Amino acid sequence: MIRVGIVGLGYMGRMHYRCWNGLLGAKVTAVCEANPKVLAAAGEPTKGNVGGAADHIDLDSLKVFSDLDALLAAREVDALSITLPTFLHADTTIKALEAGVHVLCEKPMALSVADCDRMVAAADRSGKTLQIGHCIRFWPEYEAARELIRGGTFGRPIAASFRRYSAMPSWSPDSWFADEQRSGGQPLDLHIHDTDYVHHLFGMPASVSSVADVPQSYIATQYRYPGGPAVVAESTWRMAGSFAFEMSFVIVLEGATILYDNNASPAFRVLASDGTSPDLRIPVSDGYAREVEHFSRIISGEPLQPVITPTDARETIRLVLAEKQSAREGRPVTL
Repeated sequence: MIRVGIVGLGYMGRMHYRCWNGLLGAKVTAVCEANPKVLAAAGEPTKGNVGGAADHIDLDSLKVFSDLDALLAAREVDALSITLPTFLHADTTIKALEAGVHVLCEKPMALSVADCDRMVAAADRSGKTLQIGHCIRFWPEYEAARELIRGGTFGRPIAASFRRYSAMPSWSPDSWFADEQRSGGQPLDLHIHDTDYVHHLFGMPASVSSVADVPQSYIATQYRYPGGPAVVAESTWRMAGSFAFEMSFVIVLEGATILYDNNASPAFRVLASDGTSPDLRIPVSDGYAREVEHFSRIISGEPLQPVITPTDARETIRLVLAEKQSAREGRPVTL
C-alpha cells in the first residue's frame, strides 16, 4: 500500500485527493496545509475551472500537518502530491526528494529553468521518482489524437491549432494566480497546458513568435517547425465570469481532420477524407486520474516508460518562457 501525502489542500489538492482515493493499492494518509481557513473549509464544496475535485475531505481520517518538515520527519508517507502555488514547487519538491519520498508535483514545474535544473538534480541524487503533473499528456482525447498521428494511418500532420479559454481564477484564498511573481502569470499556469502538448506531439520548435496583452492574460503563439507542421496556440484568462471553460483543438492531417472541444457533443471527432470512421475507444476518465495512476504504477515498480520526464517538463518551462519573451519584446525567439 502506497501511503500518500498531499501538500496544499486547495482546488488541485482536492483533485489529487479524489484521484488517489480512486486507486487500489494507494491511500491518502496525511495532508499538509499551512492556511487554517483552507483546513476549516475542507468539508465544503470547492471551486475550479474543471469539475472532478473532491467536494468533501474528512480530515478526521487523516494525519494533518501545517509544516512540511514535521510531515517528512513523521515518515508517514511514501509519496507526496505537491499542489502548492508555483513559486513553492522547487524548494518543496527538493526537500521531499531529499527526505526519500517520491514526488508528483503539479505543473508548472517551477518559475525558472534554473529551479527546474535544481529539481532534476535532486531527483537524480535521491533515486526517487519525480513526475510533473502535465495532465493533458494523459487526457484521453489528447492521447488518442497523438496515437492517431504517430500511427500514420492518415498521413503526416499539416497544421494544428489549440485554444484554452477561461475566466480569471478566483478560487485561491489569497489570489496568488494574479501575482506573476508567484504564479508566472497566465502563460505559465494556463497556456502551458497546450505548450506542453505541442512539445509532446511535435517536439521542441525551432523558434516561437507570440503576441499578448500587457499583463499576458491573453497570449497567442506560432511555433515554427521547419518543413511543418504549422502550429498555433491561443489562451486567455480574460473571458467573462459566466463563460464555460473551453479547451479545444483542430489537427489537420493529410488524410483526416481531428477535432476536440470539451463543450461539444460529441467532444472528439475524426473526419477521414475517404469518409471512413476509425474505431476509437476513448476511456471514460480524465487526465488527472490517469496521471496519478501512471505515477503510482511507476513508484510501485512497474517497468513503464514515463509519459513525462523531469527533463521534458524543464524543456516545456524553457519553451513557455521563450513565448513570454517573444510577446514582451515583439520578436521571434529561437530555442
